[in-house]
Amino acid sequence: MAEAMIGPPPRRVGLNPAARIRIMPVGVSREPVVVVEDALLDPEAAIGQADGLTFEAADEGRGGYPGIRAKAPRALADCLVEGAMPLVESVFGLRPALLSGFDASFSIVTARPAALHPMQRIPHIDTRDPRRVAILCYLGGGAVGGTAFYRQDSTGLEQVGPDRFDVYYAARRADVARLPPDAGYPGADTPGYSETAHFEARFNRLLVYRSCSLHSGVIPSGAPLSPDPRLGRLTLNIFLDFAAG
Repeated sequence: MAEAMIGPPPRRVGLNPAARIRIMPVGVSREPVVVVEDALLDPEAAIGQADGLTFEAADEGRGGYPGIRAKAPRALADCLVEGAMPLVESVFGLRPALLSGFDASFSIVTARPAALHPMQRIPHIDTRDPRRVAILCYLGGGAVGGTAFYRQDSTGLEQVGPDRFDVYYAARRADVARLPPDAGYPGADTPGYSETAHFEARFNRLLVYRSCSLHSGVIPSGAPLSPDPRLGRLTLNIFLDFAAG
């Protein structure tokens, strides 16, 4: 309903052709993370779209995203996916013809550290499929902290594919059991994990990475946890899924 009310966005919400792009190899695996500065041509237009949406709780107590989400308008998502595809193909070798679907949403972190589910207190993967790519753009006034990538110390894993998921999962259960009672959001001091890279949350900065990489949002103590898209930690998140081929 909200998507229909907003209607198609103007083309200015697309990717900025003058954006500055860096490809950063991370960890022992040297897995690439793409960093794009001044990513959106008009980030305020995207924020304006988020401001008109109805956000809902994303987690439901299962240890997922620690906040609220709203589906991004389809026309906005289509525009950004189209602009990002050449970059995804050149860096990750995933051909546009094999794109099988994508999901796009605006997200705002709102969960207090003391209320986190145990799974929200350690780094995570979004999927074990190496053919899923995540695109994240920082937009809100509360864009503090950032996104960090990790290695699981007991297994040495930095990415988790189908063949190592059982090993990772068993180690993850042990990692959670070792967390101190007052553990908050994941960070460089999370026991059982070594931080391999930390990208600061800068306004209109965009990150592109494989969803099977161990990572976490960095939410520092005292970070604003407002549900207001203009005040809180608003991000635009897109997941691209590719078929085998």
